[in-house]
Amino acid sequence: MKTIIPALRKQRKLSQEELALAVGVTRQTITSLEVGKYTASLVLAYKIARYFGKTIEEVFDFSEATDFSEATDFSEVEEI
Repeated sequence: MKTIIPALRKQRKLSQEELALAVGVTRQTITSLEVGKYTASLVLAYKIARYFGKTIEEVFDFSEATDFSEATDFSEVEEI
């Protein structure tokens, strides 16, 4: 998933470590988010977006996210 976290950090002159401390994760998590190796949980995405005064959609690009609305194979889904 693409993100504008590096640009937002640069605007505020923040290190990855400083952002990580502010939102309660490790520097490695911030690194992984920035290079697309990790997708933030909803809670973490909210914390990061709120920290920068943005919406989640402004910080994270969901255009490459999996679209489950067209899924047709529900054979492994348990019935409630």
